[in-house]
Amino acid sequence: MKQIVIISGKGGTGKTVLTASFASLAKSKVMVDCDVDAADLHLLLHPSVKERFEFRSGQTARIDKALCCECGECIDMCRFNAIGKDFVIDPVSCEGCALCSRICQYGAISMEENVSGEWFISDTRYGPFVHARLGIAEDNSGKLVSRIRQAAKEIAEKEKKSYILIDGPPGIGCPVIASITDTDLAVVVTEPTLSGIHDMLRIINTTGHFQIPVKVVINKFDLNPENSGKINDICESKDIEIVGRIPFSAKVPRSLVQAVPFVEYAQDEVAGEIISIWNKMESIIQEKKSSN
Repeated sequence: MKQIVIISGKGGTGKTVLTASFASLAKSKVMVDCDVDAADLHLLLHPSVKERFEFRSGQTARIDKALCCECGECIDMCRFNAIGKDFVIDPVSCEGCALCSRICQYGAISMEENVSGEWFISDTRYGPFVHARLGIAEDNSGKLVSRIRQAAKEIAEKEKKSYILIDGPPGIGCPVIASITDTDLAVVVTEPTLSGIHDMLRIINTTGHFQIPVKVVINKFDLNPENSGKINDICESKDIEIVGRIPFSAKVPRSLVQAVPFVEYAQDEVAGEIISIWNKMESIIQEKKSSN
């Protein structure tokens, strides 16, 4: 079982469009959407939820009014101004540092674990799918990513699947690191813009730090041939293979409106290039298996 993560240094490069098409093309796989802050792969895979789980992480203080003598020491000590003059704690302002519970002489303040989101194991016509939804303004998305990746791995091992396809979050932060750790191949989807080039370099450096093999796909490469050339030069200098150059197509947003993976929506040059990219990735994985 091999894990392939599709990532980008920034949002909006087309990684979810690519992942959904890979889900349609791959024969034996589990899909997992690790963009838990703004998950959207489910819009294209149409999952039917089988199991639902709470995600608990972090703590919020709570004051027991029956024990509180309203001495005000907790208000004075809270640097986040989370405790009102009525001795009610604002859960949005509370950072869960637990200082108030430690200094309360009357034991009136306790720390309660937060329900920060939920995660799901679903069925799709493409195979098992693990996804999640982090609550508004909640943190610890990296922990939630690790949890759903572990669930996907357990399903893949139990059902003897060949691949885990990971739709990663944008950027280089904690959820990205949790998404790429211990994967077999990272596919960086970029676009020929200055911000696309800048953020591609950041995520390539991040994968390099964790020694994850990386390939690059240039999406909408024909919109700016000069910047596509710069991406090509950068990849050559770093000995990184560009496995695909996808041309711009107005059909892509239409396929999203129809909520259909692109390779099922159209049989054109773009779909052909996506199929070619997947075939290359399978060959890379098979070569890696043989060498091991």
